[in-house]
Amino acid sequence: MENVWFQSALWMVLAFVAAMGSILVPISAALYEIVIGAVAGNTIGLPLTPWINYLAGFGAIVLTFLAGTEIDPHVVKKHFFSSVTIGLMGFFAPYIGCLLFARYGLGWPWPQAQIAGIALSTTSVAVVYAVMVETGYNKTELGKVILAACFINDIGTVLALGLIFANYNLYLVLFAVVTVAVMAVLPWIVPWLFKRIGKRASEPEIKFLFVVLFVLGGLANLGQSEAVLPAYLIGMVLAPFFMAQKELQRRMRAICFAFLTPFYFLKAGSLIEAHALIVGAGLIAAFLAVKMVTKFVGILPLTRYFKFDKREGMYTTLMMSTGLTFGSISALFGLTNHIIDQQQYTILLTAVIGSAVVPTLIAQTWFRPHFEPLEEDA
Repeated sequence: MENVWFQSALWMVLAFVAAMGSILVPISAALYEIVIGAVAGNTIGLPLTPWINYLAGFGAIVLTFLAGTEIDPHVVKKHFFSSVTIGLMGFFAPYIGCLLFARYGLGWPWPQAQIAGIALSTTSVAVVYAVMVETGYNKTELGKVILAACFINDIGTVLALGLIFANYNLYLVLFAVVTVAVMAVLPWIVPWLFKRIGKRASEPEIKFLFVVLFVLGGLANLGQSEAVLPAYLIGMVLAPFFMAQKELQRRMRAICFAFLTPFYFLKAGSLIEAHALIVGAGLIAAFLAVKMVTKFVGILPLTRYFKFDKREGMYTTLMMSTGLTFGSISALFGLTNHIIDQQQYTILLTAVIGSAVVPTLIAQTWFRPHFEPLEEDA
């Protein structure tokens, strides 16, 4: 199918079906999109053209940025120890567990085992944030604690990938320096600038933010890093501003969820190959089990220590067991740099995508807590 409009219609039909499914059975539309993408990819075939890959990547960047804006600094400060502790344990427990399983259980060489550990150490900001927004949990204190813990978890993943397999060059230094500088000045520039240019039909505020994300994404690409990392950091430093600009946040969210993220989640599902899934089902299930078990062993006791009730503790642990964006990025990094082969990539990627579906499905079906919104968001 070479007609770009028919291609667009096909992807939007699948996104619409996923949205209707989430209305009929209240499970995250993101999960429906992943599953529908997998089914469509193995039946009718989904065209992964350059423009679709671009929109999927753009969707991941904007979604990650919006997730960063949800990290309420007041809640993080109030629950700093719990957020950091749960986030760090969410990284180290599955990283060590999956690394040791790949190295000593499967006999993979150390570099390949490290890619496996890093890819399965993540918590999916994209999935968690999408679920939080759709269910309204992003307006709750516990939801914000979970998002903050996701941030800490994924920073650990990014640092591990960067430190272990870093290709140190001037572009990486430039990317790091510019990102830090932008993080320092944006909280001062954005309120002043948006006060003068905002509330116009042409949406200059959103365009300005897109410029920042694109420039930093370009520098990240030159430094052989990933564009979603600076997007998350920029969203985090602008979180106090967005807490007072809910309408701007809603407008950006509408663009993201209506048009961009369906391409990202449908594409993620379409990468699951039925034949490879069948052949490597045992290893995929084993990696997924190791990830979930180590997450539970590491995080669930901490939720008891921090006095979460049992339902909230299970929900938090399950949501922290998800993986998608940084996991798939890590697996692709291993493949493109010839650290892992195609079969290992398929196994790891499918396990990562499985971790986006299985824990979230369990959490949303059986362990959804009854949250009360924070007063300022009610």
